[in-house]
Amino acid sequence: MFTLIAAVTFLLALATLLPALPVAHGFVRTCDFPRLQIAALAAALIPLTLLYAPLWPWGMALLAVQAVVLVLQLAICLRFTPLWKVQSIDYSGDPRGDNTIRILSSNVKMSNRDYGRLVALVTEMQPDIFVLMEIDGPWLEALAPLASDYPNRIEQPQDNAYGIVLYSRLPLSDTQLMFRLLEGVPSIATTVTLRDGAQVRLHAVHPEPPIPHMDTLGRDAEIVLVAKEVVDDPLPCIVTGDLNDVAWSRTTQRFQRLTGLLDPRVGRGFFNSFDARFWFMRWPLDHLFHDAAFRVIEVKRLPHIGSDHFPMWFALALTPVEASDEAPERPDQADRQEAREVVAEAQQLDREPIGTDWEK
Repeated sequence: MFTLIAAVTFLLALATLLPALPVAHGFVRTCDFPRLQIAALAAALIPLTLLYAPLWPWGMALLAVQAVVLVLQLAICLRFTPLWKVQSIDYSGDPRGDNTIRILSSNVKMSNRDYGRLVALVTEMQPDIFVLMEIDGPWLEALAPLASDYPNRIEQPQDNAYGIVLYSRLPLSDTQLMFRLLEGVPSIATTVTLRDGAQVRLHAVHPEPPIPHMDTLGRDAEIVLVAKEVVDDPLPCIVTGDLNDVAWSRTTQRFQRLTGLLDPRVGRGFFNSFDARFWFMRWPLDHLFHDAAFRVIEVKRLPHIGSDHFPMWFALALTPVEASDEAPERPDQADRQEAREVVAEAQQLDREPIGTDWEK
């Protein structure tokens, strides 16, 4: 038992330290994901160590490592609890005003054929815009009942689990369907005109997932390229979708520093959207980041629709003045250099997107 406790403690310590490395590889980056689970395991090991390990010297050493792991993991996750000050300010005006926008974002899972649950959810929630990922031909046909209510549509169905659609009641313009890095991995950028006439820029993205034996260059570089577009855009921006990254990761935190966009999860909750099938293995993968001119009306995780992701709901209001209770730090030279290097490496990629055969 002592040997097992020592081995698990070592693995937890390694998984805690690895994400600090500036390495775009799945073996490193996937350690960002299960921080809550690592903290729970570290907490469970402490009484086991007291029971089964000789206290001096090895038991004390193990207890010290377990305590450090627990504290570090909880410190990283603490920002995403109500104990922390919110980053995105609450909106106190009319939640249905002409300056508001309601967005439903969902990775439907391509092999999930329970179309009716998603259609019923959209009908119930009545979003202004919904963004769906992993859309193929059958899924697109199943969305037909919604088409009349959403006349402005961008549709890119694909059979490789990277299909994406954006349906909108609000007018769209300057729309781009892009394949930023890899052929087969699309994303959408469009200008949305709110009911009061104000315009905002909306990015819908679904980069590659990280897996332990491959690089994460496609995901990390696409997030950087979106950040560059946000910085260069004069309009207030929203970025949403399944980013295949957690809210507290090195990659996502760098994205926030580069763009200054706010995360409504900070100070409100985890809103763990994946994996919907296993309550003990969940983390926040489906995101929305927004310009500081927006205020938050509502953020919530929606009911299960048969996918491995829960849908997410975001309601925002655009205001004349930018403000934040806890704005992201400004990027430093290391952030910019790391971002340039990631993009340069990713532009040399010559491979199929990760996971194109997972849903077949």
